[in-house]
Amino acid sequence: MAKLSTVDLLDAFKEMTLLELSEFVKTFEDTFGVSAAAPVAVAAPGAVAAPGAAADEADEKTEFDVVLIAAGDKKIQVIKEVRALTSLGLKEAKDLVDGAPKPVLENVPKEQADKAKGQLEAAGASVELK
Repeated sequence: MAKLSTVDLLDAFKEMTLLELSEFVKTFEDTFGVSAAAPVAVAAPGAVAAPGAAADEADEKTEFDVVLIAAGDKKIQVIKEVRALTSLGLKEAKDLVDGAPKPVLENVPKEQADKAKGQLEAAGASVELK
């Protein structure tokens, strides 16, 4: 069998349908015992990020979780705010507040997360955005 160049292989793949290409990938994985899954970057323990890396990462984040850390002294007010922010019933909201720390809202835009944090803190709760 003649050895194919990268360009020849790409031309052959361009002529395949997605179904044919999917079957090829499965056969390739089985034949060579490999996976075509995307690699996940893992930071080495003790690795130090570049000075601007943390700021860039924070700027890129668009969705936040609003996490109730503690209800504080005004537990009833916090339960009312949790109910106002979510579609939870009284028992579910009480269980969430009693089980703190727990997320109240997940994957919400920054503006909504800040607003919810302000409302919960005004009711006496300790809140954190993640």
